[in-house]
Amino acid sequence: MFALFRKGKGKKGSSSHGGFYPLQEPYGSALSEEDDGYNYRSGSRSLDFDGWDDRLDRLDRQIAREDRTRQRWWQPSYWKGRRKRWWFVRIVAGIFALFIALIAWLAITAPLSKSLEPIAAPQITLLAADGTPIARNGAITDEPVDIDTLPPHVVDAFLSVEDRRFYDHWGIDPRGIARAAWTGYGGGSTITQQLAKFTFLTPERSLSRKGREMLIAFWLETWLTKDEILERYLSNAYFGDNVYGLRAASLHYFYRKPENLRPEQAAMLAGLVQAPSRYNPRKHYDRAERRMRVVLSAMVANGKLTEAEAARMRSPRIDHRAKDDLPTGTYFADWALPEARKLSDTGYSRQTIATTLDSRLQNIARRAVSSHGLGDAQVALVAMRTNGEVVAMIGGKDYGASPFNRATQARRQPGSTFKLFVYLAALEAGMEPDDTIDNSAIESGSYRPKNARGRYSDSITLEQAFATSSNVAAVRLFNQVGDEAVIKAARDLGVTSPLATGDPSLALGTSEMTLLELTAAYAGIAGNSFPVEPRAFPAEEAGWFDWLWDGKKSLSSSDHSAMEAMLRSAINSGTGRAAMLRGPNFGKTGTSQDYRDALFVGYAGDLVVGVWVGKDDNTPLNGVTGGSTPARIWRSFMTQALGEAETPRAGPRPNPSGPVQPIDEIPLDENGSTLRFREDEVTVSTEIEGVPVEFRLNEDGLEVEPVE
Repeated sequence: MFALFRKGKGKKGSSSHGGFYPLQEPYGSALSEEDDGYNYRSGSRSLDFDGWDDRLDRLDRQIAREDRTRQRWWQPSYWKGRRKRWWFVRIVAGIFALFIALIAWLAITAPLSKSLEPIAAPQITLLAADGTPIARNGAITDEPVDIDTLPPHVVDAFLSVEDRRFYDHWGIDPRGIARAAWTGYGGGSTITQQLAKFTFLTPERSLSRKGREMLIAFWLETWLTKDEILERYLSNAYFGDNVYGLRAASLHYFYRKPENLRPEQAAMLAGLVQAPSRYNPRKHYDRAERRMRVVLSAMVANGKLTEAEAARMRSPRIDHRAKDDLPTGTYFADWALPEARKLSDTGYSRQTIATTLDSRLQNIARRAVSSHGLGDAQVALVAMRTNGEVVAMIGGKDYGASPFNRATQARRQPGSTFKLFVYLAALEAGMEPDDTIDNSAIESGSYRPKNARGRYSDSITLEQAFATSSNVAAVRLFNQVGDEAVIKAARDLGVTSPLATGDPSLALGTSEMTLLELTAAYAGIAGNSFPVEPRAFPAEEAGWFDWLWDGKKSLSSSDHSAMEAMLRSAINSGTGRAAMLRGPNFGKTGTSQDYRDALFVGYAGDLVVGVWVGKDDNTPLNGVTGGSTPARIWRSFMTQALGEAETPRAGPRPNPSGPVQPIDEIPLDENGSTLRFREDEVTVSTEIEGVPVEFRLNEDGLEVEPVE
């Protein structure tokens, strides 16, 4: 502190007190002219008051700083004594920082470019692969309008009824707010506020939302011109009938461009904005007409029309030519639409996108499903190519009654169709279809599965066990190869649903998954390239480099041949005989516990098809198994899809001059009934009231036995 009064450090000629000045001059001291504390003017002695005042001020500030260091910032005394300049600088800096933060927040949450985008997803029309429209979904939008090309009466109609002082205020109209509060009529919102509301905010009604609306309105007014704001408002406003924007509304209601609108037509459109559904002229023309007269009166009050001109205007005639003959959704369209949105261009234009759906195969799927009695059960069918392109989809018996898609949304137990992964894991572990496994009843342990109708044997080959869907053999095989190998096989084939580890019941398909997911896994076997991703839109042809690094896997030729041999046995001589075709066919039946789910998944030619039958409440079916109704639906679809029903498959004709080759199995009807000849036995396989049975005639007589 005392250093403040030091004049210099060891300066020659300094006073005897060493550069410090006492606050009071001692009596009788001798003063010399060289003393710094004194100044002689005109022969008289005087003090240097300015220097003393400066040093005293510095002393006061130092003492104040020392006092503040002993105080805490939350104590009032800490802030007392601050100069006005100190407070002014910091307040201005705080306001500036808040302004910068506000600009950054608006730039992130309310980018100006967002007001140039449609507020509702534009309409998309989905086409089948042959160009046939199948569904149309989304809002009716069109290109933005240009204020410079619109007739004055169009702009005047909207401004007169919505915001008369639009060109005079800064986004918020205090007079309009006061008028609305006083009269209780109107919301007091300007066109800028309305643009902020339906472009950036939710439709909630709260003071906080109103505050954000005003804030964004100021932001829009700062960075956009009035004409730009009006253009964006007219291009995004809702006009009812799922129509957004003046151009789309003009074409929708009057079949003319907004540049050609007549005054009465513009007035009717301007009246729709307040309550588009209530004043919809296609449904409530009388209300729309009365609202149009209100708009004309507002134009008269605003000086844009005379009373005589308004009185002479006749009510316009609605000219609606758009066709509404396409459904807004189907099972396939609902599944494909989210991906279609990703593929479509952003903007106001309507989009038309071709899908992989085959109209012919979709109709065949409908016939195949409807031709089999299902009672109160539901049904799902998925047909795809080996590359995953879905060509037909049935998600239930009636989309209108229930749009829930049981092919893509329902997760159900796959039953024995899951055994594909168990046997595939065994093949990859080095086993062969001719290898044997114990097929006797499991009588120890906590989990004791049983075979259908108690059919056991000492041993059975893997191919026979797969064909007859032996449960005990599948569980023993699962325990032998391990759950990790089975789950890996399922994951490799594209199964993403949760799979329980350490649970032997997994071998019998107790983990739930969708039919689409399961069918795609079988498609991976059919094309020997997996995983297969189900797709609703054609895939771009992969280049050589993409093909080399696409991450696809495949089975060795021996494992693939062995897996197909077992799938062929299951459909030709096993539980799936009701699905047998004339040509090569591969598949597997599946029935969950208590007959809650019945499935058949298989492939022939280039088609992979999965069929599920069950009840939405997961109650048991009336004895329906995967080898009955689902197998018959699968065969009915395949015979028509592959042309077997209309045109028999060409084959070599027998040579009358040579020996006639014996026929091993003869189809009897389209329901899967077959006649088989063996060395000492004739077998007829058919179905009675949904239950598959076999009639065997041999040396012991006639035997009747039900099958799975």
